[in-house]
Amino acid sequence: MTALGMLGEDEARELLIRELAKDEYQQAKPGLLDEILRRITDWFTDLVNSLQGASPNLGTLFIVVAVLLVIGAAIWLVRPRRNARAAEAGQVFDADQVLSAEEHRRRADAAAARGDWDESCTERFRAVVRSMEERVVLARQPGQTADEAARRIGPAFPALSADLVQAATVFDAVRYGKLPASEADSRAAARLDGQLQATRPVLNAEAPALAVPR
Repeated sequence: MTALGMLGEDEARELLIRELAKDEYQQAKPGLLDEILRRITDWFTDLVNSLQGASPNLGTLFIVVAVLLVIGAAIWLVRPRRNARAAEAGQVFDADQVLSAEEHRRRADAAAARGDWDESCTERFRAVVRSMEERVVLARQPGQTADEAARRIGPAFPALSADLVQAATVFDAVRYGKLPASEADSRAAARLDGQLQATRPVLNAEAPALAVPR
């Protein structure tokens, strides 16, 4: 008999409680999911109660199977929300706000003026990406990550591709890694933005041939 088959009613109930208490389930259970998990737990409790008079081996078998089914259902319900949250976490732009490259630059300049290097770097990188979209060098793609944007822009500006990747790395570190940016990072991002504005993109086999880039 497997280790799961050796579980008693109390152990099986404890396994279920520990599983559903994990962060991924707790963080992903707004509204409907919360109600579904509550009903599953109630059903499990009713099942345990209904098996009180059954033979110990048969009762344990039913409980173990029920625990596995509940855990499987919980994972199936939670996974799409976790994947959606992960995708959203890495994107360059907030979904509820669309600003021009110049507006992002003004925000970056204002942040730098008050010594907020974190916001200065993130807004400057957003200005770079939005500028590439406005110049038709980069296709506008909702949910695009900083790394994806940098690697797609790079072939059109080969001399600056390494700087683009570095700026994307700083953006992710500040925005999602909760690491502080420095004044040097802010200056490097501003310098990159200026160089990109002053450079005509090179279209080749690797760069997307989109309209007439400027």
